[in-house]
Amino acid sequence: MKRVLVPIASGFEEIEAVAIIDVLRRGGLDVIVAGVGERSVTGANKLTIETDRLAETVSADELDMIVLPGGWGGTDILSKDEHIQNLLKNMDSESKNIGAICAAPFALYRAGVLKSEFTCYPSVEENIDSSGYNREKMVVRSENVMTSRGPGTAICFGLQIVRELVDEETYLALKGGLLADYCED
Repeated sequence: MKRVLVPIASGFEEIEAVAIIDVLRRGGLDVIVAGVGERSVTGANKLTIETDRLAETVSADELDMIVLPGGWGGTDILSKDEHIQNLLKNMDSESKNIGAICAAPFALYRAGVLKSEFTCYPSVEENIDSSGYNREKMVVRSENVMTSRGPGTAICFGLQIVRELVDEETYLALKGGLLADYCED
């Protein structure tokens, strides 16, 4: 079973984190929810999640993918946390899958792993020195990096990760079961 890390930090966007974790687990992936600096993490809208473990206990060797939820507060922490930044660099150097949604592509940019084309929450691209911003697609894949726009695209983002890490059949069954026909193929 493939393993995905979802690190969350204080001020994370709850819809994105929970939707991604839920969709990935429904798709049969082993998801580690790890807190940055604390096991009990409170999001931007005051929802608190008790994580599986601390992020600093996770290494790239045990992962197939890392997926960062957005929320500017959480993203700011992820973009400054030495362990997360090194983890992103290690994952990228091994061509392992990396994902980020909403504001979190900024943390990828800070790590130097954001690729030539990406999407993010509108206005966040102004903080990223790149002309590769795609404002049209819900999910953008560029090499080993997948990005998505924000809370409203979180289910579609999770589905695309399932498609990538599991298979097309599971993706289609899950998409139908979630009534997510609005997601791009």
